[in-house]
Amino acid sequence: MRLRFGIVGAFAALELVTAAHAAEPKQKPPYYASIAPAKARMRSGPGRTYPATWLYVRADLPVRVVDTFKEWRKIEDPSGTQGWFLGTLVSSTRTAIVQGDVPAAMHERRGGGKLLWRAAPGVVGRLSQCQSGWCRFDVKGQAGWIETNRLWGVEPTEVLP
Repeated sequence: MRLRFGIVGAFAALELVTAAHAAEPKQKPPYYASIAPAKARMRSGPGRTYPATWLYVRADLPVRVVDTFKEWRKIEDPSGTQGWFLGTLVSSTRTAIVQGDVPAAMHERRGGGKLLWRAAPGVVGRLSQCQSGWCRFDVKGQAGWIETNRLWGVEPTEVLP
């Protein structure tokens, strides 16, 4: 009987170590990421005992991770609001949001070309490639190249594969 509990206890400890390791950040802050679930609470500090300050209801919203503490991530949203998220609420999926007062042109190729779409300010899309000041921006299957100066969620000189 002791052996069985010993083995079960060892597996439980292994799961805890694996879960803790999974919450480790893959890169050092600051870096861009996105909100994973459809609903996520921002807290005033790195723990469940800190009060919630915001409830986000927009999966894929880009965020900038500015600090980490254990399994918690201090993030900044596109409006500049900062707070803490549990690490599992932050995804490594790269997204961006269109900034400005006018729609952003989405072109056939990097650097211009045929105009395919116009993305309104506030539209969120996924990034798949970025270089030379342009990113491939996909909004639910409607994709094109957009200038990085129109996006929040990517640095102007950043290169993504």
